Amino acid sequence: MSNFKVKDHYFNKAKNENFLARSVYKLEEIDEKYKILKPGMQVVDFGYHPGSWIQYTSRVIGDEGRVVGIDVREVNKKLSGVKNVRVYQKDIFDIHDLSQLEVDGQFDVVLSDMAPNTTGIKTLDQDRSLNLVESVFGLLPRFLKPGGNFVIKVFDSQSAQNYLKEQKNLFKEFHYLKPKSTRSISKEFFVIGKSFKA
Repeated sequence: MSNFKVKDHYFNKAKNENFLARSVYKLEEIDEKYKILKPGMQVVDFGYHPGSWIQYTSRVIGDEGRVVGIDVREVNKKLSGVKNVRVYQKDIFDIHDLSQLEVDGQFDVVLSDMAPNTTGIKTLDQDRSLNLVESVFGLLPRFLKPGGNFVIKVFDSQSAQNYLKEQKNLFKEFHYLKPKSTRSISKEFFVIGKSFKA
C-alpha cells in the first residue's frame, strides 16, 4: 500500500466518523493495547489542536470524566460545546498552578501529540523534538498524579533513545509503539508510561 493510500484510508475514515483528524486512530490503538483511559478520569491533552484526541478521550471517559485541552493556537470552537471538555489557548509551559485550568488536582492521564515546528533539517528537527519531549517530561510532577498514565509522541533518534532509557524508571510500565496509522516514512513513535512513580 502506498503512503498516499494509507493517508487516504485513515483520512477518509476520520471524515466519515466525524473526527477532526486522522491522528485519532493512533490514540485509539494505543488505548486499546495499553488501556490508558477509563471512565471518570481527568485527562489533559498538551497541544491538542485540532482536537481528535480530545474527541476520542471524551467518549471513553464519559460524563463523569473531564478532558482539558491546552494549545497555543486559537481555541477550536468545535470542541467548546462538549460537556466534559474544556479547551484553553495557553502555553503549557506558562501554567504554574493547575487552578489556571479550573481543576482541583493533578490529572490521571497526560497526553502529548505535540511536535516542534520542523525545518526539514533532520538533525535540527530531532534536537528540537527531543528538547520538547524533555520539557514535557519535566512537567509531569506538576500535572500527573502518582499512578497516572502518560502518552507522548517522539521523533526517533539515538539521543532520544538514550534519553528515554533514563526515564523509564519513572513508570511501572514503559512501552514504545509505532501505530499502524502512522505513515511508514514517518520517524515518529509513541512512548506509553503506566503507573507514574511521582
